[in-house]
This record gives sequence, structure tokens and C-alpha cells, in this order.
Amino acid sequence: MRNDWSGQTFPHPPGRRPFIGDIRKINPSAPLQSMMERGKDLGPIFEVHVFDQKFVFVTGAELAAELCDESRFEKGLSPALVALREFAGEGLFTAYNDDTNWALAHDLLRPAFTKAAKQSYHPIMLAAAQELFDLWEAKSEPVDVSADMTKLTMETISRTAFSTDFGSFSRTEPHPFIPAMIAALKAGQRKGSLNAMPGASLMAKRIDKRNAHHQAYVDKLLDDIIAERRAADEVDDTDLLGIMLHTPHPETGARLDDINIRHQILTFLVAGHETTSGALSFALYYLSRNPEILAKAQAEVDEILGADVDAEPTFEQVAKFRYLRRVLDEGLRLWPTAPAFARSPRETTVLSSGHTMRPEDWTIVILPMMHRDKSVWGEDADQFDPDRFLPENSRGRQPHTYKPFGTGERSCIGRQFALHEAILVLARMLHRYDIAGDPNYELEIAERLTLMPTGFELALSPRTPEVTAQLEQDAAARG
Repeated sequence: MRNDWSGQTFPHPPGRRPFIGDIRKINPSAPLQSMMERGKDLGPIFEVHVFDQKFVFVTGAELAAELCDESRFEKGLSPALVALREFAGEGLFTAYNDDTNWALAHDLLRPAFTKAAKQSYHPIMLAAAQELFDLWEAKSEPVDVSADMTKLTMETISRTAFSTDFGSFSRTEPHPFIPAMIAALKAGQRKGSLNAMPGASLMAKRIDKRNAHHQAYVDKLLDDIIAERRAADEVDDTDLLGIMLHTPHPETGARLDDINIRHQILTFLVAGHETTSGALSFALYYLSRNPEILAKAQAEVDEILGADVDAEPTFEQVAKFRYLRRVLDEGLRLWPTAPAFARSPRETTVLSSGHTMRPEDWTIVILPMMHRDKSVWGEDADQFDPDRFLPENSRGRQPHTYKPFGTGERSCIGRQFALHEAILVLARMLHRYDIAGDPNYELEIAERLTLMPTGFELALSPRTPEVTAQLEQDAAARG
């Protein structure tokens, strides 16, 4: 993991010190945002030293697009992902490229994200959204957007992945699994951040000891769910767990063992709920800050859903919310909730920057910076403008310059699931409520495994859809 790039050097932030390197310039609670601030004037590729570890970051769109060439490059695992493997094992997100379980799980789970599968998940998504609305309407104070979006997406993924209800909308305290999962995840992140420090192995042992009961609880709960399903008299392959338990590989007949099934469930729970809840939260933040954009979004949902505030979008209607999709895309451009990915070359190669890169070297693409490259996105790249994603504005844009779901064969397998859920929730919410944020709130972003607005609240008030008689007739005709 030492990533020395055969001794090559790159631009770096000023103030580097012997032994400790650039660590004084890094905010431990917001390392990504520290890199964005320190690296903004350092060009398309720069380095940061943390003790004896070299981190090489790519921020330029052209160089990042080169790294997305699957014939030359593949996924690399940064220290943070290597540390996460101790929690999520050989899950789709944390597996090494040559892990046999990755290819097996990827092939087995593809059918779980087809159109037919998404159609079966659609009613579950609608039901979870309605439960959230019922919770909101039982109280009058502003809602904590990120917290409530996380409840929603956790319930959605747990119910669709392994038919389990964590009671997020009915319990006064979260299900014990959730704080245990978060604690285990944070322990892994801490170990990843300490990797390069002197005495890291000793500190890692202390973290493991303090976290052992959380890890044991998470593992046992999921193992019990898997065992119960294995022992059931009837085969249920309607959710992700059922597919993993009962579906052999179509060519080899191979199956996942129970330990890897646990790893895959953990991967979907962690990656599948935080990314979507963050995407929804950022979209709602920007909508609340841009009245004209909010009005356009509400006009679209009124046109499609009609005058009935309780109308639920059909599966087919979700794809028709094209403006909402652009809102979501633009929020993910500015703040991709999975904000970085690492790449390594398949064999020694020379980058267009002139640097030689070997298979043991890795670099991290910082997506919020790549997505703001003015050579691709224009001089107003820092501004929120959903019309960037109009077909006429996207046509001709350099490929591989928008990557909120990762890249290549290791990109997010659940991308369409997440987009369907997010658009469905936004449509129902904007059709049902007027939203207003605190005008004095300044966007503050928490860095967990993903990016998430923190302290962001919205006041919700019932609204009456603005639908003309003709629009209502058109909506009824479309079904």
C-alpha cells in the first residue's frame, strides 16, 4: 500500500514538514474537503504525504477520463477501502479485482437489477415513502433532511435486499443493528486513516478491541437471517438474499457461501442507503435555494401526477420525470455522494501528464473537483444548473467526465435502483409539500463513507398541485 510511484514527485500543498509530511494541512473530520481546498491551485494531479504514505490525487477531467479507460486501468483499493474490507469482506464494493467471489456475486446479482426486478421493488419504495410522510405529518417542526432520508433509504434497501423491516419510522430509538453497523464502519474508517502513522498496528488493535462487540452483533444478526431463510420450507427468491441463496451461476453452477452472502448484504446496506440518502438531501438543498428551479420541478410533477396530492407515480411514470432527473444529476455533479475512486494500471504505462504508473501504484480521482473542471463544465461550473444535462447541452461533452456511480466494470451495480428510488421520492415529496429552508443555513457537509449535508432542515407545508383542467385530463389519459 506504500504507493511510492517509483520516486516520482508531484505538486503538493505548501508547508510540508519532515517526517509528518502534509498532515497539518488535513482536517481529520473533513479530509476530502481539505484536499479540495489545498489542491485547487495545484493542477490536474498532485500529491499529499501523510508520514511515509504518498497519496496521489487526480482532479483534471482529461486525466481522469484517461484513467477510466478499462483497457489500461482497473479499480484500485485505497487504504480506506482496504480497512473497510475488515467489515464488509469481499463484498462487491471492497473486493479485489481478482477475488473470485466478486465475479460470482456480480453475475448472480445482475438479474436483481433488471427492469422486471425493479418493478417488484417499486411498491416497496412507495410504501416506505408513505410511511415517512405519515411520520412527518404527525409533527409540526422542521424535518432533519439527511436523518430522515437515511431512515427512508435504509428501510427501502433492507426490505428489498432481505425482506427485513428495521422499524425506522415507528421506533423512538433506532434498531440496535443500525448504531452497531455505523460504529463498525467508523472503526474501519479510523483504521484506514491511521494506516500511515507510526504505531498504526497497535492503535488498530485497540480499535478492534473496542469495536469487537459491534462487529459481532452485526455479523450474528445477518448470519441468523441467512440461516433462517436457508431453513425455510419454501424457496423465496424475490429479494437479493433469496437470489444469492438459491440461484446457481448459469454457466458454472457455483454458489456464494454464507459468509460472502453476509458480506454482500452489508455492502448493499452500507453503500445502498447512504449514497441515495445523500443524493436526495443535496437535491433538496439546492431546490430549496433556487425557487425558479423548484417551481419547474413542481410543475413537472403536477403535470404527470395530476391534481390528487395522494397520487403515487406508476413504475412507468418514474422515467418521465426528466427535469427531476436533471436536478438529481446536477446535485450529484457538485457533490457526488461517493466522492472518489482509485485506479491502478493493468500494466506499466505512461500517463498523458508524463508520469510513469506501475500496477502497484494507485491514484484517487476526486470527483467533486473533476466535476467542476471548467474546461468541461464552463466558467460557471460551481453553480447549480440542471439544464447542463439537457440533451443538447450534454451532446459532445467529453466522455468519462461525469462519474457519480464510479466507472467501468466495478461501477455501482445498483445505479438504476438508486435513481428510480430517488426520483420516485422527490416526485411524491414535491407534489405533496411546499418546502422552505432556513435562509441563514450554510451548507455543511459531513464526511462518512459518503458525503452528506448536516444540520440541514426543511419546513414542510401541504400544497395544492397547480393543475389546469387540460393538464389533469392529459395526466389521466397517460395513467
